[in-house]
Amino acid sequence: MMKAKQIFLTAALFVLSGISATAGNWCDMEPLKLEVPEMKAELSTAIHQPLNYYDQSVMPLLRTTPEPKMDFDFFKSKTNPGVKEYKFIDDMTFVGVPLFLAGIAIKGDKAGFQSSDRYANSKTKLVTNFKTSIDDYTQMFGPALTVGLKLAGVEGRSDWPRLVTSSLISYAWMAAFVNGIKYTAKEMRPDGSTANSWPSGHTATSFVGATILHKEYGLTRSPWYSVAGYGVATATGVMRILNNRHWISDVMSGAGIGILSAELGYAVSDLIFKKKGLLRNDREEFSDNPSFFSISMGLGWGLKNLSFDYSDTEYAEDIDPSLEGERFNVDFHTSSVVDAEGAYFFNKYIGVGGRLRVRAMTAKSWSNFVEDAKKERQEMGKDILELVDNASLIPTSQLQKEMANMTTLEEYSIESDHLTEFSANVGLYFNLPLSDRFALGSKLLIGRSMTQALDINAHYQGDVKNMAYTMEIKDGYQPGNGLDGGKDIENDVNVFVANFASADKTYDVEWDYLTLSGNNSTNFGTGLSLTYKYKSNFSWKIFVDYDYSKKEFTFTADPYRFLKHATPTFCNIFEIIGAPLDPISFKKKKDVHFFTIGGSFAVTF
Repeated sequence: MMKAKQIFLTAALFVLSGISATAGNWCDMEPLKLEVPEMKAELSTAIHQPLNYYDQSVMPLLRTTPEPKMDFDFFKSKTNPGVKEYKFIDDMTFVGVPLFLAGIAIKGDKAGFQSSDRYANSKTKLVTNFKTSIDDYTQMFGPALTVGLKLAGVEGRSDWPRLVTSSLISYAWMAAFVNGIKYTAKEMRPDGSTANSWPSGHTATSFVGATILHKEYGLTRSPWYSVAGYGVATATGVMRILNNRHWISDVMSGAGIGILSAELGYAVSDLIFKKKGLLRNDREEFSDNPSFFSISMGLGWGLKNLSFDYSDTEYAEDIDPSLEGERFNVDFHTSSVVDAEGAYFFNKYIGVGGRLRVRAMTAKSWSNFVEDAKKERQEMGKDILELVDNASLIPTSQLQKEMANMTTLEEYSIESDHLTEFSANVGLYFNLPLSDRFALGSKLLIGRSMTQALDINAHYQGDVKNMAYTMEIKDGYQPGNGLDGGKDIENDVNVFVANFASADKTYDVEWDYLTLSGNNSTNFGTGLSLTYKYKSNFSWKIFVDYDYSKKEFTFTADPYRFLKHATPTFCNIFEIIGAPLDPISFKKKKDVHFFTIGGSFAVTF
């Protein structure tokens, strides 16, 4: 016990001696001194940088946009600090090249209206139901909106000198390309008016303006400026087709030339101005969300022809055997396709959306049906002349004179040579990212389609003729139906014509001579696409779509309606004997499979 106490006291003394030594050391240290650096006042220049030009990483709440101020400084060069210089390749996407080549690929598929003289001589003309001059003005939508925004003080990419220079060079490239090709290729227009169809100058002009708007305000301000510009440019191209002023190949090549010309114009300006005259950077806000809105143009294959024969009519059971197997075809060119499409994605992989599509199919040699119908009408005129001549006391010369005056005007107009289908679809959209910029896409769609008819109209006028006649119908006569070769008329009916002369009246009638239409139907669609995101919020896309629908097509021929006005009494004879001169309708059910290949300009959000 005593030994333990001695050990404890020894340890305690050792600790206290250590503490005492440490405290002594602190007492010997010098006090701490705080040195203050010498402050020297100097003047310096601060660079003013508006918040709206800061890097995109600055919080949006800290960004401010100055009030727009009218800008009429057309010759004053301005350059905002902090805007990066563009390189030549920055303005080149080369998207116009495949569009131009696509036009070349289908350029040969144009066998329709080859000469205006042919239709002038035959009194057949092309006067479509769709006729507008709006496309003469919409081609200037892009530059008009760009200049308007600039004058209003909404800053875009370039100052006035750089904008004007880029635009002039762009339009110069376009004019050189278009006119150099037009007057070398000498392609006939669909309406047969002039041989300068390919490529479309209106479409090229419109896409130059759309690309200028895209570069000045779409890339720097809002992607919806680009949607507006390219949407109106696409509509301009469609109107050129529907106006029968251009083929789809002309529009495709024109769009390609327009985009390529504007990109070359801006690329040359980059070399000339370098960093001078730039006011805003391109937006750089890449998002993983693949939601999009796109405008597309493409080519469609599937409905090459429609074939009809008399077994497709309501008279199929009563036709003359000699008519069995006789067929006629309506052949179609490659169709032009224009889409507006959009989808909202819940994540990177799946979303819902919809598509509006317009598909126009031009009928090959649609006017040939007019020539065939005329020959048939001439043959019927000879039959009428022979019938009346053999069963009357009227001198043949007088009869021929009266028949000649019965129709003093005979002309035809092709009101529409496009079988146009409008469809609206909704469904599921799928996306598979391949990298930061590339992705594969697909879709499953269902919807409805509506078809607008092809149409040939006839316009006849002349003197109304009266016929005084007596008719003898033998017992047991069974009325025919107009397709039996007239055998019942020859065997069982006698007509005696006492007079065939002018009624001192005239007639003037227009009607649907030939029409080809399709019913509204349900359609199903799918497809594959490859998307390349080349700028913030902007993508280019190539796609292959497949669409299926089951449709019923109706071909209606009404070649003899004028007789009801020109010689009503003669028509009464046909009605009585059971051979009415009513329209004949041919109906055909067909499974329609369409494949569409095209490209899209897409805005992602």
